[in-house]
Amino acid sequence: MANALTIRKDHLPKGDMERRAAQYVRMSTEKQVYSIANQMAVIAAYASAHRLAIVKTYADEGKSGLQIKNRAGLRRLISDVTTGAADYGQLLVYDVSRWGRFQDLDEGAHYEFLCRQAGVEVEYCAEGFNNDFSLASTLGKYLKRTQAADFSRDLSARVHASHSRVIRQGFSVGAPKTYGLRRELVDQKQRPKMFLEKGEAKFLQSDRVKIRPGPPDQVAIVKWIFAQCLKGKCDAWIARELNRRNVETSTGHPWNPALIYRILKNEAFIGNLLYNRVSQVAAYPVDGDKSKAFAWTNGNS
Repeated sequence: MANALTIRKDHLPKGDMERRAAQYVRMSTEKQVYSIANQMAVIAAYASAHRLAIVKTYADEGKSGLQIKNRAGLRRLISDVTTGAADYGQLLVYDVSRWGRFQDLDEGAHYEFLCRQAGVEVEYCAEGFNNDFSLASTLGKYLKRTQAADFSRDLSARVHASHSRVIRQGFSVGAPKTYGLRRELVDQKQRPKMFLEKGEAKFLQSDRVKIRPGPPDQVAIVKWIFAQCLKGKCDAWIARELNRRNVETSTGHPWNPALIYRILKNEAFIGNLLYNRVSQVAAYPVDGDKSKAFAWTNGNS
């Protein structure tokens, strides 16, 4: 029909746009109440009560709310609303903390403003206030954002204190160690249970992780590296020799001077566990002189 009306997705009537909604859900490693499924259930109930149709989902699973750079879902959401690709007029979020735990309170408000500027209203479905620009709403959001930021700061301090205590007891925390070492899982009485492979983690809170010597072939290579260093061989020469002998690294990548340097500087080989040491690396020197390449700032150890 020549005069038939065609409704394009990007030119929906205003009334239809207002009835269409997207949802944003995020889960880090917090309480079960914040699981993706629980958030979606609350949002679905809110949408049903307000006669909204959820047409799109943005999700960040296992992502901290401190920054936006690691949250692909939120970045995609902001991109859609700012470029005009959003075909909905409402954005539903479980609560303010799911939107983010930004340390700068204005950052969370900024992203909400970008949505509102593009004609997308943000609603927090589990909060006790309507996001209607009233004084109560404004104060409520500010308080919630402050609480969310404070929670992250407090949690960070608690985790740091806990890790420091565990390290002082002789146990390991964090990522797997370097070549020539491996992680052994022990129970609360320090009885060995198993060796943890790459990507594996303890499953009981009472368990601990000890750093042990790695497989015999790796231990032999580490001893050889230290012996060559004592003979005056530079890191680049040691790396080339290992590659020439087809010695495999723990990752399968070729040996390089930086890896040799990390092994030689790792005090775990003499029984010391270091924690909260921060390094800034400029560039690895070609001539093997490392004195100007690394600036160390020592924290708690």
